[in-house]
Amino acid sequence: MNKMELTSALQSLKLNEIPAAWVDAMWDLEFTESKPLDDPIEDELMATGDQVFSNVYQSLLAHANDQQSAGTDKASQSIWAMLVENGVSVKSLVAALSFFVLAGKAKTANIQQRVNGLHAASLYLLLLGIPGSIANKVLHEILLDTCLDMTSHCWPQDSGKKRKKDNLKSSQADGKRSKPHRKEAPEIEVEEDEEDEEELHFSGPDLMRMRDAVVLLVQSILRLLQTFPLKKRPQSASSCTQIFSKLLYFEPANGELTFSAGQDFTKLRSVPEMAFYGLQLLYSPKHGDQKESLQRIFHRLLYVILMMNKGNRSKPTLLIPSQAILAIRNQAIHFVIYTVDELKEPAMPFLQILLQHICFQMVEKSEFRTHGAQAVGMLTSQMASTDYACFVKWLLNFSRHSKMVCRLFSVDVVMVLLEHPERRTEECEDLELARFLPHKFLIQSLLFARRMDHSPTVQGHALACLAQCLELSSFNATRAVHNLFSTTGTQTMLEGETTEGSLSSQQTQKTYRTLPFRTVEISSTDSSGCDAKENLALLLRRVQDSKTNVRKSSLQALKGLLKHDVIPMNWENLAMLSERCRDPAVSVKKKALQCVGELLAAKPECSMVQKAWLHGVLPAVVDTENSVQEKALEALDQVLLSQVKLYSASRHLDASQRLTWDLLGLLCNECQGLSQYFSRAFTIWSTQNKFTQTFITNLISHTEADHAAGAWLLLSKVVASSPRLPYSKILDAWDSMVSSKDISVTTCCHILCVMGDIATHLNEDTKYRIVDDLMSWLKTFTLPLEVISAAVETLHQLGSSEDVKQTQAFLNQHCGELVSVCEAYLSSIMLSENGAENLNEELMVKHLHALGVASLHCPARVGKRTVLLVESVLTTHSDKFTDCQEELPASLPLSQFKANSLPTRVRAHGVITLGKLCLQHEELVQKYLPVFARELEVGTEVAVRNNLVVIMCDLCVRYTNMVDHYIPNISICLRDNEGVVREQTLIMLTNLLQEEFVKWKGSLFFRFMVALVDPVPAIASLCEYCLLHRLLKKNPEMFSQHFIECIFHLNSYSKHKSYNKFPQSEREKVLFSLKGAQHREKRFRIYRFLLDHFTDAQRFNITIKINDTVLACFADKELPLDADGAEILSETFNILSLKEMKLQAISVPAGGIPGEEPEEENVATMAKAVLQAAQKKVVSQVQKKAFIENTVPLIISLKSLLEQKHSPVLRDLMAYLQVTMQDYSSEVKEFFSGDEQLATEVEFALKTVEKDREMEEQMDKCSLAGDFKTPIAQDSVSGSPVRSRPLIPFPFATPQPLRPHPLSARQVHTDRRVYVSSRQEEHAKSKSTTLERTVMPRGAVNDRAISTPKGVSVNLTFDEAVSAIFSDQGTNLDRETSVVHVRSPEQQQEAGLRQWNVQSPLHKKKSTKV
Repeated sequence: MNKMELTSALQSLKLNEIPAAWVDAMWDLEFTESKPLDDPIEDELMATGDQVFSNVYQSLLAHANDQQSAGTDKASQSIWAMLVENGVSVKSLVAALSFFVLAGKAKTANIQQRVNGLHAASLYLLLLGIPGSIANKVLHEILLDTCLDMTSHCWPQDSGKKRKKDNLKSSQADGKRSKPHRKEAPEIEVEEDEEDEEELHFSGPDLMRMRDAVVLLVQSILRLLQTFPLKKRPQSASSCTQIFSKLLYFEPANGELTFSAGQDFTKLRSVPEMAFYGLQLLYSPKHGDQKESLQRIFHRLLYVILMMNKGNRSKPTLLIPSQAILAIRNQAIHFVIYTVDELKEPAMPFLQILLQHICFQMVEKSEFRTHGAQAVGMLTSQMASTDYACFVKWLLNFSRHSKMVCRLFSVDVVMVLLEHPERRTEECEDLELARFLPHKFLIQSLLFARRMDHSPTVQGHALACLAQCLELSSFNATRAVHNLFSTTGTQTMLEGETTEGSLSSQQTQKTYRTLPFRTVEISSTDSSGCDAKENLALLLRRVQDSKTNVRKSSLQALKGLLKHDVIPMNWENLAMLSERCRDPAVSVKKKALQCVGELLAAKPECSMVQKAWLHGVLPAVVDTENSVQEKALEALDQVLLSQVKLYSASRHLDASQRLTWDLLGLLCNECQGLSQYFSRAFTIWSTQNKFTQTFITNLISHTEADHAAGAWLLLSKVVASSPRLPYSKILDAWDSMVSSKDISVTTCCHILCVMGDIATHLNEDTKYRIVDDLMSWLKTFTLPLEVISAAVETLHQLGSSEDVKQTQAFLNQHCGELVSVCEAYLSSIMLSENGAENLNEELMVKHLHALGVASLHCPARVGKRTVLLVESVLTTHSDKFTDCQEELPASLPLSQFKANSLPTRVRAHGVITLGKLCLQHEELVQKYLPVFARELEVGTEVAVRNNLVVIMCDLCVRYTNMVDHYIPNISICLRDNEGVVREQTLIMLTNLLQEEFVKWKGSLFFRFMVALVDPVPAIASLCEYCLLHRLLKKNPEMFSQHFIECIFHLNSYSKHKSYNKFPQSEREKVLFSLKGAQHREKRFRIYRFLLDHFTDAQRFNITIKINDTVLACFADKELPLDADGAEILSETFNILSLKEMKLQAISVPAGGIPGEEPEEENVATMAKAVLQAAQKKVVSQVQKKAFIENTVPLIISLKSLLEQKHSPVLRDLMAYLQVTMQDYSSEVKEFFSGDEQLATEVEFALKTVEKDREMEEQMDKCSLAGDFKTPIAQDSVSGSPVRSRPLIPFPFATPQPLRPHPLSARQVHTDRRVYVSSRQEEHAKSKSTTLERTVMPRGAVNDRAISTPKGVSVNLTFDEAVSAIFSDQGTNLDRETSVVHVRSPEQQQEAGLRQWNVQSPLHKKKSTKV
């Protein structure tokens, strides 16, 4: 292009009219602000349009290209000479361009100013890229940075890319309650607008103009990077990296991007493509050290991959994972893969660091974790086996991090890595690293190890993922899971599995953990094994874990193991699944129903699975939660009803149909106890018109098949709600049953039920025929007892009519006939001299049963003779039959009459029949109730006592006032010698209490308390269930109302004026007494159970009440301080010292569960935390006031009294004060101002307890046997970046191998049983080595980083061997004085250096004592 055209274009900028003073002022201001111009000149400059800048840019670009093609120094200088020749001042040109740049940068700039600013910035960068620009003083650092970042100032910020706090929800938490706020602040914030300003709105054409100007600016930056080296300007290189990372979000990039070094950037279609090309140019050697460049680039791309916005703020902000954001993330991952593939070895260390930071900076949200794990999987797929093994080794340490989200994310990463093809160990040259390659290592050492995590979230996630491993295509992965639980073959050894903090089962290795200003060296040792039986036992315990999500995940894992035949398909394992269908948590119940359903679908032929499915699904039909009911009904409908198809003998049943009839067959035989739940399901379905005519037709077609029993079962349930039935087929089946002898008992009962339900649709002749058949059938007394009951019920239905008198006449005729037959038979036996000797026990039982069932329908036909005959079954007073007026002595039990020789079974049925007779005759109840009560006390036959409990509780429903007097006699059976009687009594009394036929009067409550500690665990568990889930809901104050009296009653103390005053016999007192030291554990188990279910208000009130009714009585000497009184007072102090007595609002931290660290918070959780803190403060003040006013005077008085009597209870009083005053240790003198000696003693006791606690903690820290804890100084721990520091200040350097998280006390206790032997072997050796290397004295490091020694093969940073904290402005490696180099022990010995004199605090204490 002609030079004159360039000169002409420059003149359009009015450079000659700009005053020199203004130019000098702009340069003096360093282009940080704009100096105002004279109005005419400023107006002319502001009127400059796009075309002017375009002409100048094109002219200058053409001239620059010509000079570049010329390639001579003379030519390269010609443009600057030309400007001088034409009087164009470079200084003025730069100042003029800065005027436009600063004007466009302003937040209030209009569209024209912004476009002009972008064009001016492009022009400046183009000018700067021409050789000779530095010599001609074009370069100015501040103006360069401003021009580079013009896009962020001019382009309007898209608020859609930001995420508001109140709209941000975890994908895990949709529809759930918000998580409680915990102690530590979240490390990831959600971005909000920093300033509330009125936004400028631009039209579509305006935005297109701006977009074209932005494209020109980006091209200018790329052109600058091609010609202008930034090697000596690391700040500019860092700015470019940040700018390009922002431009990735400028607009969507359609299609897949291609990356290549030699592409023409002018042909790139989108701004993100240009940005990626710019990042390629930046790691060129001419722009500085390639390692530093890669560090900056990967650091910025880290947040793109994490879907975070890393601006100038101190914390990254989360972005909405929209399709556009996900596309940019995927492009960034592919760019990293391309870069590593192109650069090979130089880029590999930074890929490792990038992977580590992706893991380390992950948030808890499941959606982000899923995408993050996928990114790790994509990046690791490009790594060589050795590098991959190094990463897995780091991941092993990372999985023991103290931060919950880190351990959680390690599980996600493992699952992604398992989906990739397994790497062969031969591919890794380092044999030590080769063991990290197999899938077996990932499953057993990383994934399965998390089952012991102290965080329920991590535990649950690990167990759920373990089940998913069995679905993987990798044979080695599934085999690794098999090895964990297989009880055959060799034992599988796991590396670093059971103890948190272990690196390997075969070696001791140093690890390093980066803190904000120092690195603390810690050491870990482990030697652990894995026992398959213990693993399975642990999994079964996790199914019953206290945490909901752990139970859900454990169920999923258990289902997977059973489905894939990893563990035995026995009833013990299957029962765990079916029992969880009745879990207290609704979500667990649904998960259990899902698991048993999936297992049934996978194993439809297994009868054990079918049985487990029935035991799980059917009880859920009566669940209190409607959604669980619906899920159970849906499963029953799908598996049972929908599979009833028309039967044909010539056609085989498919698998689903066979399953249906197998399940119905089980319900007819082994699972008959579930029939009540099954009936409930049909009651619900009957209102939904589910049973169509087609269904009934199909069902009846199966009554002639081999599985007819199941068909009759279904028919008996649906016949009552069916519109029409083929009665002829049912009657044919009836005739066949009457004439057949091979029909099972359950089938007979179901057919009789069907006949009774269709009775109203039969004509009179058919009814008479069926009644005749029934009567002749019944009078043979060959039927089983169940069939007799069903037949009599059917007889009642056949005789039912609208006329009640007619119905009763029918029953009196036919049932009365049965009563007469039974009476005649009993007379022949009981009144005959040799009747008892020739007794047919089975026939006798059937007559007694038939008599009892029939008598309920015809009470008028039961005479005194009948009653006495039944009574004679229990006694031998046959002379009564000569004089029926003689009455039975009510004071004597049945067993105290002359003993007869009848078997116990006959006597047990005789009691049941007598009870049925009493139900219809009130005078019999009055007569026999005392007899029943006495028999309960002295009877020796278990079956008789059990049936008496049932009878008396049934009579209580009908004759409540009469039986209420005998409730203490019934409740005595809670301490019966036989477990079956105790269980029956517990169930029957609970039913009466639930229906309010019985009240909590007298000693009944305390007898339930004694049942809580029943020697049979099943009965104790049943009692707990009855109290909590059936009775406490009806009376929430029940526990607190009886708590204090429990203390007196269980200790058999009756000297108090108000408590334990209800009447009891000496036998009752002995039976229900838990007095004495031998029963102390049982008493406190009861106290803890009650207190666990108190509200805070109840705890507070019961404390005050104990003061008033117990402590005050002893202090005022109303109760004697004798041996019994001392026991009561001692027990009272021990109860007040229980942790269950502490108010939860004070004792439970606002953070909720320890170890669960939230990664997010919203307004709801913050408000909840503030409310909890305020509540805690108020409650604490109220409790403190109550303690000072009510308790302290009593304590002082009691202490004086106990000292006078030299009572050992004084020790319990001081122990109570130690526990209580721990929260007020600094206020002891204020509390006990009335007794200075007591205050001094309490202070001394508190100090002693604190010292003992510290010593115990240090002993725990010194123990390396499996649960190693590094004794790090407290100030070092507080500086941990994972606890109190935000993510941003720590650099893009390798996160150090992290201090493994110590096991919780519960886990330590679990492991201690399993791994005692391995711990004992290592104890002495590990104690002596670790303590001297890990404990750092306080103040040893001040704002300095400790690096690893050079040459040590631990990948920490970028080969500088320095572990430090870098700012975003770049690294500073010149301050060697701020780095402390730590040598390995071997290097110290070789160099002969003196080791640091570091000792454990424990050693120091021991030396001082000596």
